[in-house]
Amino acid sequence: MRRAGAATKLAGMSKDTEAPEQRASYVISLRPAGAHAPMRAAAAAHGMRVLALSPWRIRTRADASARAALAQALAADVVLFTSPAAVSAAAALMPLRAVPGQSWLAVGAGTAAALHGAGVAEVTAPERMDSEGLLALPPLQQPQGRSVGMVTAPGGRGLIAPTLAARGARVLRAEVYERVPVAPSPRALARLRAIDAPLYLALSSGEALQRLLGIVPAALLPRLRGAQVLAASERLADLARAAGFERVTVASDARPASLLAASGLPRR
Repeated sequence: MRRAGAATKLAGMSKDTEAPEQRASYVISLRPAGAHAPMRAAAAAHGMRVLALSPWRIRTRADASARAALAQALAADVVLFTSPAAVSAAAALMPLRAVPGQSWLAVGAGTAAALHGAGVAEVTAPERMDSEGLLALPPLQQPQGRSVGMVTAPGGRGLIAPTLAARGARVLRAEVYERVPVAPSPRALARLRAIDAPLYLALSSGEALQRLLGIVPAALLPRLRGAQVLAASERLADLARAAGFERVTVASDARPASLLAASGLPRR
């Protein structure tokens, strides 16, 4: 009888330990293919799981024209990087070294950390980690007659270059990587269809969201739009609402930990 009771107790414990896994929340990550590790680490801190729906992969542009454009951009009065991927691609093409009198800027803390890792000691990043925050930095307020090197990729961040040109800057754009579209795997789509748990979508790129909405099968769009969006800025929040998402929360910035903190789920 004791053995039977012990077995019953163990069975009950097994059910209890499985239940939290079944109730785990999921966050959709739109980061490039192979770049979901920071989101997974942030999700694990909240007991969440990650569903990777990468809209593209990153490919460095190593041709002669890309190298020449980068050399010009790195020699500008102000050098700005729009993403950690831009730093990684640029560093693969040539050393990143600031010269006296230059200002080196990053769109956010992640990009600034990447520049530090590449050997650039002094980097300025805005508290508001988006294009608007970058444009509010003092070196970009009155850039008339100055050159601004913008290290980036084709598309995305469409506000920066036109605003700087309108302010009188000479923008030297170096597109050092490109986003190569990829389709979500059948397995990932099957997981999206099968998830019966709270669902969040971490949003730090409007272009990524638009790409995702264009490639997800129509039958899954209601499920996708049912997710709570964790947007990195008010601009992205407005974009999500315009795309049909009803539950939208604005995070403090675009870092994975900040995005998932906006979910309201406690850290473990």
